[in-house]
Amino acid sequence: MATSDLAGFVVRRERERAGLSQAALARRASISASYLNQIEHNRRALTPHVQLRLAEVLGIEAQALSADEQARTAAALVDLFAAQPELTRPSTSDLRAVADQMPDVADAMLRLGATRRRDLGRIEALESRLGDQRGPVASVMPYESVRDYFAHHRNYFDELDRDAEALADELGLVPRQRYDQLSRHLHSLGVDVLERPRSLVKGQRRFDPDGRTLLIADELRPDQKAFQAASQIALLRVSGLIDDLVTDELMESPVTRRLARIGLANYFAGALVLPYADFLAAAQRVRYDIDLLSQRCEVSFETICHRLSTLQRPDSRGVPFALVRVDRAGNISKRQSATPFHFSQSGGTCPLWTVYDSFSRPDELLRQVAEMPDGRAYLWVARTVTSTVGGFRAPNKTFAVGLGCDLAYASELVYSDGLDLDDPRARTPIGMGCRVCERPACPQRAFPFAGRELQVDENRAQLFPYVHEPEPRDPYAG
Repeated sequence: MATSDLAGFVVRRERERAGLSQAALARRASISASYLNQIEHNRRALTPHVQLRLAEVLGIEAQALSADEQARTAAALVDLFAAQPELTRPSTSDLRAVADQMPDVADAMLRLGATRRRDLGRIEALESRLGDQRGPVASVMPYESVRDYFAHHRNYFDELDRDAEALADELGLVPRQRYDQLSRHLHSLGVDVLERPRSLVKGQRRFDPDGRTLLIADELRPDQKAFQAASQIALLRVSGLIDDLVTDELMESPVTRRLARIGLANYFAGALVLPYADFLAAAQRVRYDIDLLSQRCEVSFETICHRLSTLQRPDSRGVPFALVRVDRAGNISKRQSATPFHFSQSGGTCPLWTVYDSFSRPDELLRQVAEMPDGRAYLWVARTVTSTVGGFRAPNKTFAVGLGCDLAYASELVYSDGLDLDDPRARTPIGMGCRVCERPACPQRAFPFAGRELQVDENRAQLFPYVHEPEPRDPYAG
């Protein structure tokens, strides 16, 4: 049974919030009370048909009755303990039970883990400071804090998105005229937009608040110039709203808060350039064909992927995607997710993931049906993207961008055509990273799994690099 079918705790929680007994909810949904009882105890699957009926009776969106959030939380708990090998690690089944049955406890554990990571970072910075008197103690992983913040909000900010959409409608933005239209809007706000060489701008965009002048690098493409203008509009038009959003407890330092403000301004820019309702309708018409959307919206492949990963408006959801951008060395420079897919913070990422194949096949869009250790499967597409920052001798920046969705949504994507989505043998087994991956028979494993004792037998040569004690069987598992 697929993990996504087991949503018993979620159903029970929503029923209790509505003040209904099992018998009352079952009667209104025209199902038997015993069937509902089995669903709530994860002994029966929550089928799409029953899910819709229950959601209608409870007056909520059908997607609210999904176990996706619990799956993401369970993966994060596994990662949390793997990153702290000095602690006795509970079994994976126990951690999944905590995520399912005690979500508040799970959330508290994750917040304690995040606090501990920050404290360890401060200790490392202080140790470095004691050995090197040249500067102040560095800030502690502000980028990670901002990533956690966006992940906590599932990469969607409703007020920002709706405000951007309203402004796009007010300005009547059209693809080929976006930059000129946004420049005129900035002028109406008392800001002059000037194009200058990148060497003078010292980046892509620079705003002089005293002179009310915005410099934009003239080497940028028109869509990039429009995005930079839109980001500046966000910092001028909705600065107060952005300030309200960054008063989160994860924002523990001024550097982190400034990075979060930039991230939210860029979010607004993406929502302004690609307004929600129009973009979602266009994506659904072409079955999420990224290249077609890129051509029609006149923005880059990566920009389209970014926007697709944000379409989670409660009353009009798109396919929930996970987005990742990596370099050749395996470093993840961007990671966003509206799915249960969890990006590990320990042990790197999986070399069997098709995102890394992109570098050996540049400019080719690759597809992969990948299965995680918990049985949840995803459809991934990936391609390299390259940009230059100068002339002949200037180095290129090359990344691989990957976009993935739960296999339950794969049929809505053009990329599922010709793939056998129902055959488990056609799936590539991947994991969150070697230190947190439970797969024993992986020839690509770089590190032992942090959750169990390593077996070492000098009298035996093993096919796979690391062998572990098996996890004790859960006596309550079916």
